[in-house]
Amino acid sequence: MTPEEQLAILTAGTAQVISEKELLEKLKSGRPLRIKLGLDPTTPDIHLGHTVVFEKMRQFQKLGHQIVILIGDFTATIGDPSGRSATRPPLSREDVLVNAKTYTDQIFKLLDPDKTEVVYNGDWFRKMTFEDVLRLNARVTMQQMLQREDFKKRIAEGTEVRLHEIQYPIVQGWDSVEVRADVELGGTDQLFNLLVGRDLQKEEGQEQQIVMTMPLLEGLDGVKKMSKSYGNYVGVNDAPQDMFGKLMSVSDDLMARYYLLLLGQTLDPAQHPMEAKKSLAEQITARYHGPEAGKAARDDWDTRFSKKDLAASDLPEIPCPGETTVLALAAQSFESAFGITKSNGELKKQFISSGSVQLNGDKLFDPNATVSPAAGDVLKLSKKHAVRFI
Repeated sequence: MTPEEQLAILTAGTAQVISEKELLEKLKSGRPLRIKLGLDPTTPDIHLGHTVVFEKMRQFQKLGHQIVILIGDFTATIGDPSGRSATRPPLSREDVLVNAKTYTDQIFKLLDPDKTEVVYNGDWFRKMTFEDVLRLNARVTMQQMLQREDFKKRIAEGTEVRLHEIQYPIVQGWDSVEVRADVELGGTDQLFNLLVGRDLQKEEGQEQQIVMTMPLLEGLDGVKKMSKSYGNYVGVNDAPQDMFGKLMSVSDDLMARYYLLLLGQTLDPAQHPMEAKKSLAEQITARYHGPEAGKAARDDWDTRFSKKDLAASDLPEIPCPGETTVLALAAQSFESAFGITKSNGELKKQFISSGSVQLNGDKLFDPNATVSPAAGDVLKLSKKHAVRFI
């Protein structure tokens, strides 16, 4: 591709690029660029919201550029303060390294591990003397650090800002010097830190990195950012059927955004919304579990919900409970098969009264009615959940 064609692909879906003109000049050099992504593995698992930036790195890699994954085995013990309203709890290096292994296993579902460089910032920071640290701190001013919106907000609200947190943008910026990054990617909340990297590279006589930020991905609710704490996430390690089923709940309004940010594709406006959603779910499932799993998940969905043939579906199996009420049966089935706890009020209002709860296709509208499921009977609980009794 020409540098201009590469630029069009690489800037699609980004929130901000500083600057496109500089990036084009780097692309025109004809050499593979060093594309840095710093990760602090503070938790073991990642969800699709995290993969927005990984998809962009995959695009760089497919165009022949060198990916550098920087594992913050040093910085994760500090805790990135970006966007935080309170100080992060510290992690041990051992915890960080365990999480890092899980992270890279998941990342390499998208990136080619043989063409990816993995480095650890503890390799240089743990060799620094206190004199080295003081010299590094002298590169920036307190006024610069206090320009950060999260710091200013916490100070205004009387919430403490620890001195080690102020160090974080400096050490992240120095990482860019160490790996000689041409481009650094991050979320929109990382902009300040990424710009510090540009400043430090300039002081060191290096060519300044391009700063590329990616937008935050809305979760399945279409409102809040994707997060485990909000329960609106799709985990990279979710089982294929679970991943496919969750993605089928994405709103039509969000589909174009999911196509662009998670697949690097443009949604065909002429495609029927249901077909587009199935294609989205199948492609993402295939990306993390393989083409066969993606197709199988789609076939299972069609069997369960499009063809409404639950009897032929591969369903979770639970023991027959004997004589019980519809309400108790629904609660027990959610808990036993899926580990989901539903309140009685939620079950009555959202599932039973709406006709979602069905035994062998018969809707059970009365929560207090008595039922006695037999072996082989199928209980449908919702669009995504059904069980077979044994």
